[in-house]
Amino acid sequence: MALGKEGLPEWLDPVVRAAETIQPLQLSRFLPPENGAGRQSAVLILFGEGEQGPELLLMERAGSLRSHAGQPSFPGGALDPEDGDPKADGPLRAALREAEEETGLDPAGVQLFGVLPRLYIPVSKFVVTPVLGWWREPSPVGVVDPNETARVFTVPVADLTNPANRATTVHPSGHRGPAFLVESTLVWGFTAGVIDRLLHYAGWERSWDREKLVPLDWRS
Repeated sequence: MALGKEGLPEWLDPVVRAAETIQPLQLSRFLPPENGAGRQSAVLILFGEGEQGPELLLMERAGSLRSHAGQPSFPGGALDPEDGDPKADGPLRAALREAEEETGLDPAGVQLFGVLPRLYIPVSKFVVTPVLGWWREPSPVGVVDPNETARVFTVPVADLTNPANRATTVHPSGHRGPAFLVESTLVWGFTAGVIDRLLHYAGWERSWDREKLVPLDWRS
């Protein structure tokens, strides 16, 4: 399975360039353990073209899940043995497979064009490879398994860059991170962090009020 940049819309050029140059610590201070520990996983960051222009595909995880319950996220999950080598194209296969299982999208309509540096989610010990895709031929999406997914939705990039929709979350631990108030939900944590950095390095970020705080309750 290979990456391809041919035929991408011009508005994706800044994302392509960012993916080629971005360094791990520019994305997150949480990087995979050097000893190789952690569960290999991948997420699909899928850009499409909607009625309001460029958009991203997101989902809300079911509230009954053991890790990251109820959180908006990119489609994705742990690598299976049949996905192949975690250090080769395994994450590409896993990102598409998980996206199909969770949202019902047709992988044949997705063109993978980039991979971001691997990151680490300490709370669940996932080593995550973010895989970038272009939804060349959109297909219907929705909840496949209610035990895994609460809902599937798209968010216009214009809404993500709108300063009115941006905030800083404050976790009970004191940790602060970027957040987006879009589509009747609060996107925070790992997913918001990656979106925030992508917007920044693609040059799409608009000045926003970082002192607008949203507390997260203890259950988060």
